[in-house]
Amino acid sequence: MALEFTTSYLEDALAIFRQYKTLGERAMQQVTDEQLFASFDDESNSIAIIAKHLTGNMRSRWTDFLTTDGEKPSRNRDSEFVDPPSTREALMREWDDGWACVFVAIEPLTDADLGRTVTIRGEAHSVMQAINRQLAHYPMHVGQIVFLAKHFAGDKWQTLSVPRNKSAEFNRKVATGEVSQR
Repeated sequence: MALEFTTSYLEDALAIFRQYKTLGERAMQQVTDEQLFASFDDESNSIAIIAKHLTGNMRSRWTDFLTTDGEKPSRNRDSEFVDPPSTREALMREWDDGWACVFVAIEPLTDADLGRTVTIRGEAHSVMQAINRQLAHYPMHVGQIVFLAKHFAGDKWQTLSVPRNKSAEFNRKVATGEVSQR
């Protein structure tokens, strides 16, 4: 995804959310179904559990975003860390549904909405603060997904950014338009 210059906070926030959605998907594509559900130990989360948690958070935070608390009474956060969907296909449907909640909530917003008040767990946030909160949360978990996927893929891993020891070559390709920066 090519970086598009913008001074619009909302356009940039949406671009970052889309970038991390894609990053997580590209990482998950590189692992087997077994690896998607594997964890290091009983205290660690699998990729599937992390994705399930993100989905639960997204549904809660972004459904009726401007009118209801972002921590919905129907959300059972603890259940997000057990029993992920049983197949890759089901997990990816959930993943897509969660991200759809993000985009449906943010895409219609305007700059005038950024100062509106929303609540998360009873605490007041401006719309901008609520978006920033999730812009910090989701990339952290996508980073966990990437870390686990890279570990499990081993020498089959296809880099998601600038390849190791290839910065100069990558910069040359960006300068000549052969590749995009994102």
